[in-house]
Amino acid sequence: MPWGEVPTVWGVFHALWEDGAILALRFPGHRVAGPLQGAPLLATLAAELSAYFEGRSKDFSVPVRLEGPPFFRRVWEELRGIPYGETCTYQELAARLGRARAARAVGQALAKNPVPILIPCHRVVGKDGLGGFGPGLVWKKRLLALEAAHRTKFSPR
Repeated sequence: MPWGEVPTVWGVFHALWEDGAILALRFPGHRVAGPLQGAPLLATLAAELSAYFEGRSKDFSVPVRLEGPPFFRRVWEELRGIPYGETCTYQELAARLGRARAARAVGQALAKNPVPILIPCHRVVGKDGLGGFGPGLVWKKRLLALEAAHRTKFSPR
């Protein structure tokens, strides 16, 4: 499976892709193994990420293929239901899944999210603070601030 560069207004990301779907997304500064290849899918992803970072869009059309344990996949799918510009806690997300005591397991699933931003794990916070974020808390703060600044533009209310 090839990795490819995804240049955006926030830096060069890298995406692992296969059969027309994104399998993983890495933030600028994170190294990837193997030779890089290009694909039209990566150009689409670059344009969509840049539009998101510029506050012009909140949606992504690029196909994503999520691979992982069934519970992790359930968590990742539930993340898509957290509205742009809003947050929920690990405990609230666990309750949405019918597993109110599984906040730590939810956190483990979020830590393994292969496609941050596309599956918005940055919208999940701790009850007493930000919680974690694989690419780093600087990125989480930046993404939450971006969405807070543009929330009313995309709010259905």
